[in-house]
Amino acid sequence: MSALALSVVLSLVSAVAYAGGAIVQEQVALACPDRQYAPMRRPGWWAAVALNGLGGLLHVVALAYGPLSLVQPLGALTIVFALPMAALFVRRRAGATAWRGAIMATVGLAGLLALVGSADSRSLSMPERTAVALATAGAVVALMIAARAAHRHPAVRSALLATASGVAFGMSSVFTKTVAVDWAGGVSAGDLPSLAVIGVLATAGMLLSQASYRGAGLAAPLATLTVVNPVVAAAVGITMFGETFRYGTAGTVLALGCGVVAAGGLILLTTERIARTEREGSASGREDGGSGTAATAVPPARSVPPVPSVPPTSSVPSAVGVPSGASLVPVPRRDRERVRS
Repeated sequence: MSALALSVVLSLVSAVAYAGGAIVQEQVALACPDRQYAPMRRPGWWAAVALNGLGGLLHVVALAYGPLSLVQPLGALTIVFALPMAALFVRRRAGATAWRGAIMATVGLAGLLALVGSADSRSLSMPERTAVALATAGAVVALMIAARAAHRHPAVRSALLATASGVAFGMSSVFTKTVAVDWAGGVSAGDLPSLAVIGVLATAGMLLSQASYRGAGLAAPLATLTVVNPVVAAAVGITMFGETFRYGTAGTVLALGCGVVAAGGLILLTTERIARTEREGSASGREDGGSGTAATAVPPARSVPPVPSVPPTSSVPSAVGVPSGASLVPVPRRDRERVRS
């Protein structure tokens, strides 16, 4: 097997491992709705950590055998693998809108990364690393605050947390590349702070991705994370590592078009999840309303016919021997004697 073919196989297996980890994370989020970030007492959580670690390791090895322009687009197949795997293993089927959004996001991302050109490997200076680390921390914290403010909208909250996770993972890749370039000339103690930043960002990305699956399904947060992660890394590579798009101006225009396609796929996934959440909420509301009405319904009282009012006096026809207009109200005896006299 050639090195290129081995790189392709490793990239595909890595995408499958990432997809399996995402599915397990979503199931853990469903089983532990009160634990947002790290349900460490759940065996499934550690299984997800192991699958994500395996995916990351295979991704690094694939980069050792193949070019970045090939390995990174293949990593975008994670969302494509995750949807049928979720339908097969956990009976969670995705609708047509989710499939269209996932395919659009994957195609847009693959095209965008395929247009990124290569450049000479260079490292970042210590002031640049400090500035990048502080900017990353500020962006992640801002996204977490925005997600907390949007807690009434699970789909929006999930997208914000998944974006924060993608930023953390993407910048972790940036620092990994910096350390790898440094180690080409020998290992030094000056890389220890960068290694610490890699550990913190990778851990934050894992915890934020776990939180993004709570109450938002699988497709939307996974697609957001899959797109944001390499896009952030590519943006830093273009601005700070001297990388450019291929084919000059035409390549830049094509890259922008691919970015629009990927963004459209994410919008489809998010709106599909919002619509599904609203449908589920309205359905549960109708069920609660129906049961509440049945439980509190009071049988109607039996109607009682009205009692006719009897006038104090009534006229009786003279045919029965009573003078017409005579009163039927009894007259006291004293009054009768007075009338006789």
